Amino acid sequence: MTRTTTVVIGAGHAGLAASHFLSERSIDHVVLERGEVANSWRQERWDSLRLLTPNWQSRLPGLRYEGPDPDGYLTMGEVTEFIERFAKVSRAPVRTGVNVTSVRRTDDGYHLATSDGEITGRAVVIASGACNRPTVPPLKDAVPAEVEQLTPFDYRDPTQLPDGGVLVVGASATGVQLAAELQRSGRPVTLSVGEHVRLPRTYRGRDVLWWMDASGVWDQRYDEVDDLTRARRLPSPQLVGTPERTTLDLNALAAMGVELVGRLAAIRDGRALFSGGLRNVFSLADLKLARLLDTFDEWARTRGRDAELGPPERLAPTRVPQASRLQLDLGSGEISAIVWATGFRPDYGWLDVPVIDEKGRLRHDGGVVDSPGLYALGLPVLRRRKSTFIYGIEDDAREVTDHLTGYLAARH
Repeated sequence: MTRTTTVVIGAGHAGLAASHFLSERSIDHVVLERGEVANSWRQERWDSLRLLTPNWQSRLPGLRYEGPDPDGYLTMGEVTEFIERFAKVSRAPVRTGVNVTSVRRTDDGYHLATSDGEITGRAVVIASGACNRPTVPPLKDAVPAEVEQLTPFDYRDPTQLPDGGVLVVGASATGVQLAAELQRSGRPVTLSVGEHVRLPRTYRGRDVLWWMDASGVWDQRYDEVDDLTRARRLPSPQLVGTPERTTLDLNALAAMGVELVGRLAAIRDGRALFSGGLRNVFSLADLKLARLLDTFDEWARTRGRDAELGPPERLAPTRVPQASRLQLDLGSGEISAIVWATGFRPDYGWLDVPVIDEKGRLRHDGGVVDSPGLYALGLPVLRRRKSTFIYGIEDDAREVTDHLTGYLAARH
C-alpha cells in the first residue's frame, strides 16, 4: 500500500500542471499515467495533425515555446516533446505504465486500485482528459458490413482506407481536417454537417486565436457564461494549423470538391438519411461568426488598436449547395468507408464515486467535484473558455490547486 497526500491521474499537460502547483505548495503527491507522459498525444492522434493554437500560445507554468516560428503550429511530435520537457523541468513524480482500475471514497480520502498496487490519498485530481473515447452514435450498427468504419482514434492517414468514397460524419475541427486530407488523397468525400463553429484562421492580419486571447473572449469564466451546459458541449471550431495559415471552412471544402450534406439522421435498409435545412445550419454559424467579429472590432476600437491592425473584414456567407442529397445508398459501392468525427467523451469507468450524471458527465463546479477532496482539470470550459487548450491550463490548475490546498488545511 502506497500512501500519499494527493494522487493526480494523468500525465498530460493538465496533470503535469497540477503537479507543478502541488510541488510549489510542498504537497506530497504522485502522478499516475497509464502509458507514457503525453500518452494521448502519442497514441490517439492522426499523423498530419498539428495544434490549432499558434506556437506562441504553447506555454505551461515556467515553460514556453522559444523556437524560430512563433506563428506556426506544433506537430504532434513537437507537442509530445514540449510536454515531456515540462515533466522534466518541473520534476513531476510521474509513475508511467500504471493503469487506475478503481477510485473509491474512504473515511480519510480515497483508495485507488491500480495495475501496480494500491494507493491511498487524501485528495485526487482527475486529469485523465476529455477525449478518452470517441463518441459514435448507435446508428453505426445499421451500416452495411462491407463499409469500413473508423473513428479519429483509428485513423492515421488515407492509405489505411480502402479505395472508394468516404463519408465523414461531423464538421468540427476533426471532421473538416479529415475531409480535406481524404479529398486531397484522391478519394471522393461526402461531409455530413450539423451544428458547427465557423472561424477564419486569420482576421485583420492576426491569428484568430490572438483575437480570442487579446479581446478576453477566452478568459471568460465559467460562472459568467449564460448557458454553461451548452458551452461545454459546443463542437471545436473549424480550424487547421498549417504553415500557410489557411482557413478551412465549408466554402473551402466545397471548392476542393467535398460534397456537403445535412446531419446524418438515420440509416434504414442500408441507406443513410440526411436532414434538410442546410441553409439554416449555415446561416446560424455565419451569424455567430459575424457577432464574434463584431466583438473583436469593438475591442479594437475601444482600446485604440485600429491603426495597428488591418481593416475590418467579413467572410462571404457559407454557400448552400444547389442540390443537397437527402439519402445515400451505403450498399451501392459508392461509399467504402465512414469516418465518425462525431466528438469525444471522457472515460470514468474506473471511478467508483457517485459523481457522474445521467449523461456520463462529471458533476463539478469549476473543477471542484461533487465529493470532498476530488478535483478535475482539462475539461471543456472548466473554469474558462480556454480550459482545454495547453496554454489555458495554467490559471485553472493554479485555482483548483488553491482550493485543494485549502481543503487539506481545513482537514488537518
